Amino acid sequence: MGSELRLAWEVPRWAGRFYLRHWAVVVGLSLVASVQRLVVVNWGDAVPDGVAFASEVVVAAARVLLVVVIWRLATRGERPRWANARSFASRHWPSLLWQGAFLAVAFLVFDVVTEHVVGGLLPESARQTYLAVLLFVKNPTVIAFTFVWWVGLVRQAAVSRPVPVG
Repeated sequence: MGSELRLAWEVPRWAGRFYLRHWAVVVGLSLVASVQRLVVVNWGDAVPDGVAFASEVVVAAARVLLVVVIWRLATRGERPRWANARSFASRHWPSLLWQGAFLAVAFLVFDVVTEHVVGGLLPESARQTYLAVLLFVKNPTVIAFTFVWWVGLVRQAAVSRPVPVG
């Protein structure tokens, strides 16, 4: 089980190095969502419905582009294969369970606690501004890092080399 835990930790460590190495593109593309969330959440009443909807489409496109860019950078010079991912999943399922646990803890801390618990402790008049600023900060940090982490997880499985049986 210790080796599976170490294997699971490789992905967030890789994600941290990747994020730091490519921070400009990751943060740059994430700022599209940051600015949109800041405006729509904080001044939503002043934003026409059509503009709010169009801005959501732009955010979705920026996030898809971010994932594509992360994937391209992460797999440059490597050949991800579905067979490798299936083999990895069958051999290292405990590592994947650890990954799920790590991501669940991150979700609890950075979503449930920061948005709902801390936000719930604030006076009603401050909650909307708090959420707008929190989402502005989370987009290029927590959310972007989570995208890098997910790509890293798929990369770890799909680029791994199957171990010969026998």
